[in-house]
Amino acid sequence: MKTLTVIVPAHNEEHGLPATLRSIAAQTVPPEKVIVVDDGSTDRTSEVAAAHGVTVLRPPRNLGSKAKAQNHALPHCDTDLVLAVDADTVLAPDYIERIKPAFDDPEVGVAAGNVQTRFTRTPWERGRSIEYLFGFHWHRPIQQLANSPMVCSGCCSVFRRATLAAFGGFPERTIVEDMDFTWSQQLEGRKAVYVSDAMAWAADPETLTYLRKQVWRWMAGFMQNVRLHLPRLLTRKPMLATWIVVALLEILLAPLWWATPLILTLALHEPLARTMAWWAGSELLITTPTLLYAAGRRRLPLHQVLLNLPFVYLNKAVNLYYAWKAMVVELVMVPLRLSPGLLVYEKGR
Repeated sequence: MKTLTVIVPAHNEEHGLPATLRSIAAQTVPPEKVIVVDDGSTDRTSEVAAAHGVTVLRPPRNLGSKAKAQNHALPHCDTDLVLAVDADTVLAPDYIERIKPAFDDPEVGVAAGNVQTRFTRTPWERGRSIEYLFGFHWHRPIQQLANSPMVCSGCCSVFRRATLAAFGGFPERTIVEDMDFTWSQQLEGRKAVYVSDAMAWAADPETLTYLRKQVWRWMAGFMQNVRLHLPRLLTRKPMLATWIVVALLEILLAPLWWATPLILTLALHEPLARTMAWWAGSELLITTPTLLYAAGRRRLPLHQVLLNLPFVYLNKAVNLYYAWKAMVVELVMVPLRLSPGLLVYEKGR
């Protein structure tokens, strides 16, 4: 049986950290070691971690990103596998038990499970819950069937330690280390794996301010990885390149789709109510079957999922704005040396 160390990078996480550490302690297959990296916290993060009996590392200064904090802990890991868990993420009791078998295949370098929202209190959390239900029960399974996942979620990814060390640790060259490593592994001929039955619950942004920070980081990081990896992916991993190109096309065409009711009304003189009904019906036809399936798989009340559905359009509007901003900044301005791109890691909550 392969051994495993858990790394929890934490910056001012005294409130969220206890639930994370309790979920790790409750694993049916316990880890050999748990390391919390207190990355320059000004609250009681270190004391909270120490009270749970885990190893606490405190760098002499704030390292400034999750990847750097995780790399600080890597020399203290001597197990076969490393599980990186965000300090606001809760693992299902059998998470490690379900994900470890993925590494029976020696070609697997990284694996991650199914992430859902911990809370649905605010409009932004409710919208994110729909995004996750759709993404983890539609996009991820299809990508896994094609052996080309777009990303192994950084809040709960497991890495083969020897492979990670040979790569130089968690990549710091982009603002999203999880996507960078997922694409890099596939470029090197290794596998990234999505394990649908390994469940984790993440605390997502509860306010628009935090959502904007997180989505800007995610979108900028995606475009940074496009700039860094896409040319080689087109020849070495064409299926993964296909998902990326489709995502770029979706970003480019999304404004047209959102404006379709208005365009049809003005150009074809159709009643606005009819075009809006057609547009909304098309949206429901695309999303509802997957949501019904996901609600059944996750044993969620169907009425609650449907009540959350309208809020996803608030999140989509934020996503689209920052996707376009990231595309302009990272794919146009950075190559032209008009901008350094996003370099500073800001927490999303």
